[in-house]
Amino acid sequence: MSAAYHAFRQHGDHISKFYITTPIYYVNSVPHIGTAYTTIMSDILARWHRLAGDDVFFLTGTDEHGEKVAKAASANGESPKEFTDRISVKFIDVWKKLNISYDRFIRTTEAEHTKTVDRFVQLLSDSGDIYKGEYAGWYCVPDETFLTELQLVNGRCPECGREVKWVKEEAYFFRLSKYKDRLLEYYKSHKDFLSPEFRSKEISNRVEGGLKDLDITRISVDWAIGFQPDPKHYIYVWIDALTNYLTGIDWPDGEKFKEFWPADVHVVGKEINWFHSVIWPAMLMSAKIELPRKVFAHGWLTVAGEKMGKSKGNAIDPVQLADKYSADALRYFCAREISFGRDGDFSEAKLVERINNELVADLGNFLNRVVTMAEKFDGKIEGEPELEGKLDLDGIRKSMDELDTLSALDTIWKFLGELNKYVNDKAVWKLEGKELSNALYNLLEGARIISILISPFMPDTAARMSEQIGVKLGTLKDCKFGEFNGKVSKKGFLFKKVDTKA
Repeated sequence: MSAAYHAFRQHGDHISKFYITTPIYYVNSVPHIGTAYTTIMSDILARWHRLAGDDVFFLTGTDEHGEKVAKAASANGESPKEFTDRISVKFIDVWKKLNISYDRFIRTTEAEHTKTVDRFVQLLSDSGDIYKGEYAGWYCVPDETFLTELQLVNGRCPECGREVKWVKEEAYFFRLSKYKDRLLEYYKSHKDFLSPEFRSKEISNRVEGGLKDLDITRISVDWAIGFQPDPKHYIYVWIDALTNYLTGIDWPDGEKFKEFWPADVHVVGKEINWFHSVIWPAMLMSAKIELPRKVFAHGWLTVAGEKMGKSKGNAIDPVQLADKYSADALRYFCAREISFGRDGDFSEAKLVERINNELVADLGNFLNRVVTMAEKFDGKIEGEPELEGKLDLDGIRKSMDELDTLSALDTIWKFLGELNKYVNDKAVWKLEGKELSNALYNLLEGARIISILISPFMPDTAARMSEQIGVKLGTLKDCKFGEFNGKVSKKGFLFKKVDTKA
């Protein structure tokens, strides 16, 4: 977000809107840690903006049409509809397990979405941007992507490494080439649109090299939305998929569309950045619909340096991790281990290390010590704020406005470090009377603020913290030292240390 937006939110003069989306996920397989990572990070941002007082709409869902979905269904002895009904529920179940607070879960097989796609394609046609021709070229079925000879790597798909097939058939095309200059001008005048910044040059250079018109229909794939002007044709799955961002907020006449469009950020994996940063904005220009404010393409979550995937046999089940370590521990690791936007390697050993060192030793032990001392104190806990100046709330806000969750957590943990240092420097366990009351006041107010700040990252942990110190979980405007009115009640440790020797 811009500096102006940050200042605007800081003064709290108005409730802003925030519309965030994940990609909609293919239902050819169940969620793995890679899709969970994208969704967790998006959820953290959605929760943060709710915490800031924004009116938030968070959209996720499943992409259910296309050749590879039909093939997956056939391999399982099911019809595509039976298959997609079954798998989409698995996504919903996993997101519930991981505390994903979406406002709508969209499925592209919904009747309302078909209507949206029909309306949208008609607008492209009304702009004179659809024509009939013939497509001949390479096609990657798993990625639902058309490729040029130059894009192939050793005759294979450059993204997934699988074999491609030669496709030649009649098709309708979208005049993507028409929008080259308009896209480049848009990138130039909207510096935050292509994010992170280091990805903008890559997209701009490809567009400057020229754009080819995009075929938007198929006749060889019928598990798709029909192309209304010509019944033997079906809409290419990516046109169908991208339009979900409009369906999800009831375009064109719904109140949600009027309030929330344009999207503030589309969070996507870098492998689908082209579709969101080039094809989607070009089609929106054609349809005369305002463009999103930002497309944020994050890096891959790898395992032992390799991209994760079912075909590679290295897909990790996020539910198993959540069951073993807790959903909050997994959420924290995603935001803390990897610089959002860059590639990052998943390691269970690193997850355990962060649990033991940061969640158990830093956070859990701190709360346990403070609550234990406060329970034994007989009297009103009050004092003068001595630690408020150690909290860099503006720095945390700025990091989150820039989608830099790692830096935000660094700053939160620095404040937590100051709280732990205060306990030791003051030898609080030795204090009595007013001195102890003052120390407990500072520590409990600090704990209350920590519970607020970590709530987007670890919602269950934040709730348990606030319960133990006997206060209602607040919002960002409550992240300041005031009168402590809680009644502490020790209720076990926040996290259990993981035995690394077992």
